Amino acid sequence: MMITAFDVHYLEDGRASAAAVVFADFGDKVPAAEYHRVIDRSAPYVPGVFFKRELPAILALLEQITIPLATLVVDGYVVLGSRPGLGKHLYETLDSSIPVIGVAKSRFEGMPAHAIIRGASRRPLFVTAAGIDAAQAAENIRRMHGPHRIPTLLQRVDRLARESAG
Repeated sequence: MMITAFDVHYLEDGRASAAAVVFADFGDKVPAAEYHRVIDRSAPYVPGVFFKRELPAILALLEQITIPLATLVVDGYVVLGSRPGLGKHLYETLDSSIPVIGVAKSRFEGMPAHAIIRGASRRPLFVTAAGIDAAQAAENIRRMHGPHRIPTLLQRVDRLARESAG
């Protein structure tokens, strides 16, 4: 069972570039596999319903991944206060069968999240989760490889989504 981190980059022409890195342990330095897919058309950005834009790209990418997955990591919140966020929608779309961890770079006002500090950064990451204890999810993200605020493999998936867009 593997862990998979996702990111999606949006292009000016309406397409989306989705990427995933697959790894065995949260402490891994390099991915075991990488996937990417350009989606011909993405939904427009609408505040408060970001999941409608991001979820279809992640689901399309999941179709390419045939190995069993233990945990999914998304860029953003699992829940937004009392409303489900991208991570919760993904968790529910997958019949609550795979835990989802959300890693956000900015605080969502009023949203309870585990704030973690990594490396020498003074700026926290905000971790939320579904299907796994949120404190354990935060510890998993804290122990990911890399000396910086953003873990090595989360930097990699972001870069892969941007590079694959071209």
